Amino acid sequence: MSSTPTARLAVLVIAVALTITACGSAAQSPASDAAAGDTTTEAAGDAGPPSATPEASEVAYPVTVTAANGEVTISERPESIVTLSPTATEMLFAIDAGDQVAAADDFSNYPSEAPTTDLSGFEPNVEAIAGYEPDLVVIADDSGDLSAALAELDIPVMVHPAASTLDDAYQQIEQLGTATGHAAQAAALVEQLRSEIDKIVADVPTPDEPLTYYHELDDTYYSVTSDTFIGQIYELFGLRNIADGAGAGGGGYPQLSEEFIIDADPDLIFLADTKCCGQSAETVAERPGWEQISAVRNDAVIELDDDIASRWGPRIVDLVRTIGDAVTAHVEASGS
Repeated sequence: MSSTPTARLAVLVIAVALTITACGSAAQSPASDAAAGDTTTEAAGDAGPPSATPEASEVAYPVTVTAANGEVTISERPESIVTLSPTATEMLFAIDAGDQVAAADDFSNYPSEAPTTDLSGFEPNVEAIAGYEPDLVVIADDSGDLSAALAELDIPVMVHPAASTLDDAYQQIEQLGTATGHAAQAAALVEQLRSEIDKIVADVPTPDEPLTYYHELDDTYYSVTSDTFIGQIYELFGLRNIADGAGAGGGGYPQLSEEFIIDADPDLIFLADTKCCGQSAETVAERPGWEQISAVRNDAVIELDDDIASRWGPRIVDLVRTIGDAVTAHVEASGS
C-alpha cells in the first residue's frame, strides 16, 4: 500500500512530534521525524481552559526557566511570542497567553484563533522569525542550532521537545506559565488535566485478560512502542502493545509488516492516520487478510484525530478519553 506525496509529508510531520529526544535512531525513519495536524473524531475535543481561571499571576521579572536548551532568562513579560511548535501553541492559548502570541508555525492549526503563518518548524528561517520582533520564541526541535542563531540576536528561546511522559508535558505547561506571566493559570490547567485523566482511567473497567492493541501512524504500518509518550498513554489502561514484539530498531517507531499485525491479532486497532492517509475502519476491513483480525471482526477499529494523537498538550485528555471509551466498549461487548 502506498501513500501520495502529500500524505507522506503529513506522516513525516506527525512522526516528528511523536519523537522522543532520547531516540536518536528514530530520526532515520518516517515515523521518527514528527509534529502535528487537526481533524476531529467523535470523542475528540478541547480540554478547555482551567475550570477556575485566575487572573494573570504577578511575576517579578526577570524570570529564569530551565528548558531543554538549559536556563533561559526572560527579562520582561513577553508580548510578541513566536511559536514553532503546534503543541506549545495549544499550551499558550490554554493558559490564557494566546493574546501574547504574535505568530505560530504552519502546523499550528488549533485553536482556530491561533495566528498561523508560513513559518516552518522544520526548516526555520531566522530572518523571518526575527521579523516579528519576538521577545520569546518557543520551538520543539532545535534544527540547525536555531536557538544559538536567535541568541545572537538577543532573542530568548525555549526548546520544548516531544514529551517522554505526562509529567514532562505538565512541566512544559508550567514553564510556559512562568515565562509568560500566567503561572497560576498553568498550575490550574495541570491540576485539571491530572484530575480528568485520573478519573477517566479509574472509571474504565478492567478486562479479565489484558487487551492487545495496534497503533497505526501511517498506511505503511509504522507504529509506536510502549517506550514512547503515546505508548505510555495506552499503558495507563494496562493495554499490551503488539509493536513491542517487533524487535529492536526503529527508535520506538518500528515499521511492522501486514503479516506481523495479522498474526498478532490485536483486540483493538487505533488509527492515527485518518487525515494524513485517509484511513478508516472501512479501509482497514478491506485490506487483504485483515478481516480475520479480532479488532476488525469485533468492530474495534478506532479512528483517532491525527493531531490529538501526535501532540502532548492540553488535548491529550481527549486521547485518553477515546482510548478509555474503546476499552469500556470492548469489555461491555465481550462481557469480560
